[in-house]
Amino acid sequence: MKATVTLAIAAPATALLVVACTSATTSPSTRSAPDACNAQAQAFAVPGVRVTEAVAVEGNSVRPPNVTAGPLLVAHCKLTARMNERTGVDGKAYYIGFELRLPQQWNGRFLYQGGGGNDGVLRPAIGPQAAPGYALNRGFAVVTTDAGHQGPDASFGFDPIARVDNAYHAHDAVAVTAKEIVKRFYAKPAERSYFIGCSGGGRQGMMFTQRFPSYFDGVIAMAPAMRVSKGATIAAAWDTQALAAIAPQGADRKPIVSQALSDGDLALLRKGILEACDAQDGLVDGLVFNPAACRFDPRKLMCEGGKTTECLTPMQVGALKKIFGGATDSGGRKLYFTWPWDPGIGHPQNDWRAWKLGTSTTAAPNSRHVVLMQDALQGYFVTPPDRSLTVFNFDFDRDPARLDAHAWIFNTADDVDLAGFRARNGKLLFAHGLADPIFSPDEMIDYYQRLSARHGAATAEFSRLFLIPGMAHCQGGAATDSWDGLGALMDWVEKGQPPQRIVATGTAVFPGRTRPLCPYPAYAHYTGGNAEDAASFSCRAP
Repeated sequence: MKATVTLAIAAPATALLVVACTSATTSPSTRSAPDACNAQAQAFAVPGVRVTEAVAVEGNSVRPPNVTAGPLLVAHCKLTARMNERTGVDGKAYYIGFELRLPQQWNGRFLYQGGGGNDGVLRPAIGPQAAPGYALNRGFAVVTTDAGHQGPDASFGFDPIARVDNAYHAHDAVAVTAKEIVKRFYAKPAERSYFIGCSGGGRQGMMFTQRFPSYFDGVIAMAPAMRVSKGATIAAAWDTQALAAIAPQGADRKPIVSQALSDGDLALLRKGILEACDAQDGLVDGLVFNPAACRFDPRKLMCEGGKTTECLTPMQVGALKKIFGGATDSGGRKLYFTWPWDPGIGHPQNDWRAWKLGTSTTAAPNSRHVVLMQDALQGYFVTPPDRSLTVFNFDFDRDPARLDAHAWIFNTADDVDLAGFRARNGKLLFAHGLADPIFSPDEMIDYYQRLSARHGAATAEFSRLFLIPGMAHCQGGAATDSWDGLGALMDWVEKGQPPQRIVATGTAVFPGRTRPLCPYPAYAHYTGGNAEDAASFSCRAP
């Protein structure tokens, strides 16, 4: 059952502070959700914020939107609000929207849930990433934001303020405002503040450690889009062009990109990688935990004669080598990173096809590289915006320079000093799926190696990297992809216990299987015993 109260902002700030303090004599944790939400309503009235809805959610009554299984949500207040409402230079209405959920049983902690893609949508503020059972259900106050524009496409890039909001300003404003509302609602500030995000959300986490290092005690940056606006987007064009060059043509003589590699071809690729690399972690189990030792060459799969289901054509092998070798200009200068040969890329539960190939049976491609990355390239990453620029006509000699103007305020790959974050004793936990199809794990490894070169042995005192074999982009795939990063981070921040290993559990492909995730460069090596149990593995140096 839900009770809805729509609030208007009218009271002056001094009056609001009095209301917040006097109402604190009866803690929200001692009342039902509707009573708590209604009695504390004026605590939401922060100057400059327009509350559009405050909903009291009864405990164990609903799941998150579009979720049909798993835990029900605890009793909480769900607040939706707007800041900085304005009209852009493109004539569109803009504002910084956010959703804040305040649990009846608060644990004294705050979590900022990162976004992703082009943002522009308000995701449910429940803290689902690296926190099985939801951070909200653990007692966290959780906030999300649309990053200062509305709608998931990149058309906001034609407005200069929206570009800056999406890069960093909206996140600064929401973090500060949400913390203020938390303080007013509970009559005390959060004792600890955390951030968890993946992809674009991972970039946002890195942005906080660099631009606003005092905001969070601990950050989890998963598959962070650290150089997406001049790096992974170039790789998306590189991969798409390599696949289009070998794809069969439709009646209009245009390539059908999705058919460059069939599902059978991807399964064959997976089989070849497993045969070459699976046993190098001590156990043949469909997972490659020792990627540093993997020496796979796709030429071993090349047909000696005509194409069959047991081999790949020379053109397919050439395209794979080009893709996994990384984007370059015509002079061979690297524009993006290489990719590891992880067998997860060939599993149907992985999103490698969705990102790089798509499923369209016509010459109208529907891969995410075209639908999402091309949109961001045209509307946001290139300056000025240019809808004529595509992943198909991208020039690797001329066009990278057109990405420079925006990359300097958006990318987070260069700063490995993190001086402010270290000074406040912040903890930074990285995670990356080894079968990620959009941001190369080799990019993540490169950043961590540069971080380690800067800080030496002290790196492990504030930052650790965990690679997840078989995992796709942020989650899923043939992997043990469910893991409690939030619990590990809390132990590190609050108890001084750095994560020596984190147990991960399989979901769709390996249900019930557990494996330890080891801090890079260590990997999980089988030592004997139950092959489905993490206790049978130790973390070993490569």
